[in-house]
Amino acid sequence: MGIVVLGTSQAPERALGSTFPGEGTAATDRALRGQVRSRRGFEGQPGRGFLFLPTSPLQGGAGSAFLRPTAVRLLPGSSCWLFLGPSRRWGLEVRRQRRLPGAGVRGAPLFGPDNSAPARASMGPTQRPNVCRRLSRRALGFFSRDAGVVQRTNLGILRALVCQESTKFKNVWTTHSKSPIAYERGRIYFDNYRCCVSSVASEPRKLYEMPKCSKSEKIEDALLWECPVGEMLPNPSDYKSSLIALTAHNWLLRISAATGEILEKIYLASYCKFRYLSWDTPQEVIAVKSAQNKGSALARQAGIQQSVLLYLAVFRVLPFSLIGILEINKKIFGNVTDATLSHGILIVMYSSGLVRLYSFEAITEQFMQQELDLGCACRWGGTTGTVGEAPFGIPCNIKITDTPPLLFEVSSLENAFQIGGHPWHYIITPNNKKQRGVFHICALKDNSLAKNGIQEMECCSLESDWIYFHPDASGRIIHVGPNQVKVLKLSEIENNSAQHQISEDFVILANREKNKEKLKGVMTKICKIIDIQARSHPLKFDQVIEQVSSKCGNNPNWILPCLFLCFIPVFPKTFKIVDYEDELDLLSVVAVTQIDAEGKAHLDFHCNEYGTLLKSIPLVESWDVTYSHEVYFDRDLVLHIEQKPSRVFSCYVYQMVCDPGEEEETINRSYKKDGDNIKY
Repeated sequence: MGIVVLGTSQAPERALGSTFPGEGTAATDRALRGQVRSRRGFEGQPGRGFLFLPTSPLQGGAGSAFLRPTAVRLLPGSSCWLFLGPSRRWGLEVRRQRRLPGAGVRGAPLFGPDNSAPARASMGPTQRPNVCRRLSRRALGFFSRDAGVVQRTNLGILRALVCQESTKFKNVWTTHSKSPIAYERGRIYFDNYRCCVSSVASEPRKLYEMPKCSKSEKIEDALLWECPVGEMLPNPSDYKSSLIALTAHNWLLRISAATGEILEKIYLASYCKFRYLSWDTPQEVIAVKSAQNKGSALARQAGIQQSVLLYLAVFRVLPFSLIGILEINKKIFGNVTDATLSHGILIVMYSSGLVRLYSFEAITEQFMQQELDLGCACRWGGTTGTVGEAPFGIPCNIKITDTPPLLFEVSSLENAFQIGGHPWHYIITPNNKKQRGVFHICALKDNSLAKNGIQEMECCSLESDWIYFHPDASGRIIHVGPNQVKVLKLSEIENNSAQHQISEDFVILANREKNKEKLKGVMTKICKIIDIQARSHPLKFDQVIEQVSSKCGNNPNWILPCLFLCFIPVFPKTFKIVDYEDELDLLSVVAVTQIDAEGKAHLDFHCNEYGTLLKSIPLVESWDVTYSHEVYFDRDLVLHIEQKPSRVFSCYVYQMVCDPGEEEETINRSYKKDGDNIKY
């Protein structure tokens, strides 16, 4: 089944300024408390300012429900400014005060590298923003009237803390589980979402643990719902985040994300097995998808084919309201293999690689048999019951009787299809196995191929490359291979605004050039293993896989070790995961270095605008490339989830800290070099 991603050009779900009161500067203030100590015994000397860090933080200001420390104050008449900047690893240093244009007027615009503009605009490769000045300006209210500026400034401060040299990420917690581990917005879920642990504190702490339940009642899938902005909700509890969970016995639950209390429950149906949850419109509309209906074993033996492939139940959230349940019928859509819903578009996929798009709104208006309201009495098929309550559930009230109007169709290998960019473009792989790893970028309006729109990457390791639209809503494209990460931009062709071209914005390389000569020797070794004629040039990845598979009898237990052992000495560094941290505007790249049979991984932070390497964090645990891995970078947290054989899951939590020894050494070096005795 292909991966379908629609609407990725829209703003990320976690928009800046949409966090809950009290959470916006938690990571920043926690880092500051660990790195900037109150020095109440400090005695100001002539020509040196006096550092004042009050124990009671300030509150107030536009859009600010957060705790905010006052950073620096000077003695009257002082001509110096004290900095706690990242340039000296949190050591104190004295510099001359520089008055910025308009600094004496409240609300006047401020210019310079410490402007309160978004992080992306102020994080050029030559600018070094100062945390102390940002904090002081935040306390004085030197911002524009836009309430979101405070949040962006907070995140700019946190980004400076994360990327500075003295900041470390320490492994504070490791745990193992026999059930899958999930992470979402500072919360780690264990035992099928029954146990929730907060990762925001210095060490993870348990938030709640729901009562034990049978296998038939366990949670199959879940989504985190957060309060929408600008809408009035009926209950005070609705303004707090909730976990929308789907159980194995077809109940849809709304659970308090803080306490685990069940706030609402809806019984879906008994005529199918619902299994998957996804956002149709993020934070607004959810789609509940059933397992595919394959019929009973006796029916299959008798050659009886089930006409209904699956069902899609669609709800608006908070307050919960039913849009309808739609059936996907093969009599209408043909030999369909899968279907899903995304951004109001019904996407139908076929075994031939064909992908078709339909308007869900048009289908609802044309084929809805009866509108249903949750909690209301209903008569359906001779049976009367309450909609959303057991055993009646929710009837299937959207049955398509004729082929709906087609919006768009395209053929792609394994149904892989994505839409994004400005203006709208889509990415496919030509529907031919020989074209695997070749990506075509085309305009949605007329299917025309963009100039330089065929993207192909030379891949000689065990993993092929992958491509997707950048989640930062810039319209760019990220193309990831084992040895390089390309960020591509989509722009108009000069003197021809109707056509667009693809060009490189920047490239992140794994520095493998020195291993090119070894590659020929390894390929010769593989050729001998699979008993084919040696080539004078490297084989392509697909050719290697095909030949090795044939000689190993298509046994994966032999294919993977054979190739893996051959490639270990050639490619010591491989890119495994590339993600985007939208709040800090950073690209996070997981690179694995192979040392003999053991892998070591490190997480690299790159500037999202220029691709510059800003920080590298080593992961202490070993990295086995044959295991499944997930790595999350969320503000001041790094979390690594690993799935080992026999369904053993491991979770490694890293928190941002500053090495106290380095801080003390820097402070002493900054002041004792002048022969002064500083007490604090």
